[in-house]
Amino acid sequence: MPSYNIKHITRYSYASPVIDCTNQIMVYPIEDERLEVKKHELYVSSHPIIETYVDYFGNRVGVFSVIQPHTELVIESNVDIVTNPIQFPMDEMPANQQWNALNELKNDAAFMDFLVQEKLASYDKIKEVLSAVVNYSDKPLKNALVLSEYVYNNFEYKTGVTNIETPVEEIWELKAGVCQDFAHLLLFMLRMFGFPARYVSGYICPKDEGVRGEGATHAWVEVYIPFYGWLGLDPTNNCIVNDGHVRIAVGRNFSDCTPVKGTYKGMGAHKLEVSVHIENGTPRAIERASTEPTYTYEVKDPEVPVNSYRLFLEMQQRQQQQQQQQQ
Repeated sequence: MPSYNIKHITRYSYASPVIDCTNQIMVYPIEDERLEVKKHELYVSSHPIIETYVDYFGNRVGVFSVIQPHTELVIESNVDIVTNPIQFPMDEMPANQQWNALNELKNDAAFMDFLVQEKLASYDKIKEVLSAVVNYSDKPLKNALVLSEYVYNNFEYKTGVTNIETPVEEIWELKAGVCQDFAHLLLFMLRMFGFPARYVSGYICPKDEGVRGEGATHAWVEVYIPFYGWLGLDPTNNCIVNDGHVRIAVGRNFSDCTPVKGTYKGMGAHKLEVSVHIENGTPRAIERASTEPTYTYEVKDPEVPVNSYRLFLEMQQRQQQQQQQQQ
């Protein structure tokens, strides 16, 4: 059974002191028959009380607030885990019976959220292209694998060309992106052909195998296979998810699974740095491991104060004014 130690550091640096910083974190590995958490240490600068709850999708979520002025917020997660290999689908049921079972899920409340299809201007064009690779005579599992392979073969893994808000249509046109783009694209493609599919955020291990997406948080997809259940597909690495992937959240898309998000009062200029370091087997002095950020995002906006609550009220006021004008 593979074992890993994962060190995940998120650091926010602010251009000037900020206050009333409230955050939500999703950095807790999902425990099930495939994963056991041996030890988990979570450190947050200023040492706030971290409350946890389980969200609608079954993820463990932490919430905390830092009220006093501060210029830096550090969230560090250190976790020791053991993983087990998955049991692969036997896929013995006839194809037509499996497709009929998938079709019935559209009226099942447990799957509706994972079947909602994003409407794009080029929807028909994309479906025409993909219909050439999907064959309903084949079983759903084979078609899901074909769609995942299509993403891997036709889209370039390239950093810096997209961001977390890049829409699927733009990713399709760019033919490039990173793991979260590939995951969103595969979600769209699977749902287009009637597969319930959900977004997964986590880590890919081990680091020394040179897989794409290592050294940072990773993203992939889980597709529902009739008479089997949820199966992970990683289009970034063209593989079925096994004991080298660690889940920390599942949801409809990235916004349901964001590892860290929050609000604060203060100037808008800030810098986000994220580093993920993974050790295989017995942890080897993880505290001395390199913590150089693998992801950096900087906002240079020192003149604009950020008050999320005020922005929310202003948005509500604008919506009310628009509604009054339409009446």
